Amino acid sequence: MDKAYALNKKQVLEELRSDEEMGLSQTEAEKRLIQYGLNSLGEEKKTPMWKRFLSQFADAMVLILIGAAVLSAFMALQEPGFEGWIDVIVIMAIVIINAILGVYQEGKADQAIAALKRMSSPKSKVIRDGQKREISSDQLVPGDILALEAGDLVAADVRVLSQNSIKVEEASLTGESVPVEKNAFAVLSEDTGLGDRENMFFMGTAITYGRAVGVITDTGTRTELGKIATKLKSIDDSVTPLQRSLNSLGKILGAICIAVCLIVFFVDVFIQNTPWNESLMIAVSLAVAAIPEGLAAVVTIVLAIGMTRMAARNAIVRKLLAVETLGCVDVICSDKTGTLTQNEMTVTRFYSAGRIYSVSGTGYAPIGELSAEDGQPVDPDNDLKLPMLACLLCNDAVIREGEEGRYTCIGDPTEGSLVALAGKAGYERGETNGRYPRITELPFDSDRKMMTTYHINVIMEQITSFTKGAPDIVLDRCTHFYKDGKSVSITEEIKKNILETNHRFASDALRVLAVAYKTYGAEDENIAADFSHENDLIFLGLTGMIDPARSEVKDAIRVCRAAGIRPVMITGDYKDTAVAIARDLGMMDENTQSFSGAELDAISDADLEKLCETTSVYARVSPDHKVRIVESLQKNGHIASMTGDGVNDAMALKKADIGVAMGITGTEVAKNSADMILTDDNFATIVHAIEEGRIIYSNIRKFVGFLLSCNVGEILVIFIISLIPASIFNAVGMPITAAITPLTAIQLLWLNLVTDSFPALALGREKGEPDIMSQPPRRKSESIINKRMRIMILVQSLAIFSAVFTSFIIGLNVLFVNDVLRLEHSRTMAFATLILAELFRAYSSRSERISVFKLGIFSNRMMNVAVLFSGLMLMAVIYIPGVNGVFDNQPLTAIAWVPVVFLAIIPFLAGELYKVVSQKLRKKE
Repeated sequence: MDKAYALNKKQVLEELRSDEEMGLSQTEAEKRLIQYGLNSLGEEKKTPMWKRFLSQFADAMVLILIGAAVLSAFMALQEPGFEGWIDVIVIMAIVIINAILGVYQEGKADQAIAALKRMSSPKSKVIRDGQKREISSDQLVPGDILALEAGDLVAADVRVLSQNSIKVEEASLTGESVPVEKNAFAVLSEDTGLGDRENMFFMGTAITYGRAVGVITDTGTRTELGKIATKLKSIDDSVTPLQRSLNSLGKILGAICIAVCLIVFFVDVFIQNTPWNESLMIAVSLAVAAIPEGLAAVVTIVLAIGMTRMAARNAIVRKLLAVETLGCVDVICSDKTGTLTQNEMTVTRFYSAGRIYSVSGTGYAPIGELSAEDGQPVDPDNDLKLPMLACLLCNDAVIREGEEGRYTCIGDPTEGSLVALAGKAGYERGETNGRYPRITELPFDSDRKMMTTYHINVIMEQITSFTKGAPDIVLDRCTHFYKDGKSVSITEEIKKNILETNHRFASDALRVLAVAYKTYGAEDENIAADFSHENDLIFLGLTGMIDPARSEVKDAIRVCRAAGIRPVMITGDYKDTAVAIARDLGMMDENTQSFSGAELDAISDADLEKLCETTSVYARVSPDHKVRIVESLQKNGHIASMTGDGVNDAMALKKADIGVAMGITGTEVAKNSADMILTDDNFATIVHAIEEGRIIYSNIRKFVGFLLSCNVGEILVIFIISLIPASIFNAVGMPITAAITPLTAIQLLWLNLVTDSFPALALGREKGEPDIMSQPPRRKSESIINKRMRIMILVQSLAIFSAVFTSFIIGLNVLFVNDVLRLEHSRTMAFATLILAELFRAYSSRSERISVFKLGIFSNRMMNVAVLFSGLMLMAVIYIPGVNGVFDNQPLTAIAWVPVVFLAIIPFLAGELYKVVSQKLRKKE
């Protein structure tokens, strides 16, 4: 039902054809259930397994490998026997295994998310056929009369029909950290904002105080929460920087591969008169050489390892490639309530009898102390007895200690903070209530803005009432002031002092409540509560409370700033409160500013793009504002992360480069929209995740450089040697009749998949370099293969080419058994040289800047194991009969290993020398 808040109660009931006393009939409810459907937001449509599997092949490098397999299959059909099919089987096995790995890891992440899901409101109390009954919340329909009380979660959008001192926690929807009151009699204008609809309850919010009855106006996707969930589906998932880099790399390699293959094929066929099938085999070898077959698998596995490490540190990543994106985040847009703050109101200042007290401790735990600002000792039993009793007795909240010592509040968070305050002064709730029983009360309402309770035994032979409420209202009703254990007439000077203290507290963004008391002569348990009793009060004190910042967030923000990351607060709370929290956390300084939602409405998108660079706090914002802010940051080239836990964060979580949701307090909508979920709801965990992301990206760079250097070296070897005319080989005594390739396709596949992949995996497990969180985030536009890596690849690939080419020529000229086996021996020498060069070079690739001798050559145990394993596998494919035939190898003599080993060291030395030279050049800049 649209705009039910703009109609009065009678009009709403008529529109919904319902009755406040009788509710709907069961028959009518069943009809409406068929008409409107289940009251749920619906499960996000899951991608079928076969589609997820096929999506793994949508990559240029994978498609080239498939093309190479097709060509190999075509040639295998032309030849008798099974040998020709080995290349086809190996290539396709690589492609399929990589796809299975990708699907498996994404499935593991989905399972972790499913384990986090909790039902938010499985049951609701409705009136049907004139009787109150409890039904499953997904069976609710528009027109149902819903009964709500403290502790209930609202399961649909509801127009309030009647209420008794009702307060609702709407932080998950509006960002407002303090429960709001509702008014059944309010009729609002049609353009009233979501946070100001005082006659409505909304799906996903919680009743913290009082009771109410309302009629359901909307269910499922038609609720305000459902509308947000629907909008989320229209926001496309953005591509991560690593995806862009790898996609770009694939296209570049693909273009180079096709060009080089065509050149070699046409030169061999039309110039060197090589048979077309042999030329095609050389082209396939080139295609295999150009593609780092192990790269996709290694990236997948390293990211998966990163996901596992992050999960152990309370961060579950839903999307594999999102792991590295965290490493280049340069702006974190964070919700305030529950993310930067504890979402637990805490009294931090207290005023009584002319003295101001600071209160230590946070949250609802009764752990902390009261210390007077004047430095004098505090005696809670004498100085603060009546103020503490007022806080504790004029109060309906209950604080409970749960598992692991965590305290939670049942009831209004503001009242919960007062219970915690009294606990810190030594007054325990159960014992105090037993000693001073409540005999009657005047419940809080929004007109009086006060609450009063009546108790016996507080003062002998008298009844005592305690009142709490808005400071200005309570103070206006006070004629006396409590000091030194007695009541004194309130003077203008005392009143001025109280008002100044109230202003001081409010200026620090504290929510202020006043407490007072009154006595009633002879004890009479049958006293009737009367609003007139809330006059001629004796003023007791002021309490200043705030939703405090999480203790670990300050350090986390400090680390963020050192890492070149700018934290930004985006909240639905009031501007003064948001700014106070931001300043306390170190998020704001003299060079930054704040904006409210109303101010954002007056700003164009173009102006916002400029202003967002110097704005650290956005307050009283709507979900659409959050998306605008994230979009403005992205247009300025920032990689933006959005953290939050509420429904109101969901669209921005989806739009951001990285959306981070809270796992404990987070709504299901927020979790399903996020790329990462924090299982401990700890903002500081984001810092660990960013550090892990940087380490992962740094390690990916290491093994990408390592693998590509080898591939470029292979291309140079095959490309150049295959273009050398046979006449040149014949002139130096080598009986070659056509173009030759120094490495066959099966040898290259073995090298790229087995020999290179294990050291590459070991590179992916390198520890982060000590200063990784002191480096600025990389630019969004920066390719993974930047200028520094391009130079390194050039240096290393030339060194690899020189070593392998020399080894091949030595084998052809010197170390041969007979002319029949000469080419096979030469290929085996080139093969062994290339593999050993890769194994030696893997140690140098452990850092792009620091020499391996400083790191400690053997300090990476996984690298030692990987190199040893790959070395043993090399021996196996050279010396095991039958196996060496499959890989076109011949056993090498001992003398053949001398040039092989010495030549293999050249690329390692080139890599270390390049580090020294580049570091010296950088220091001169």
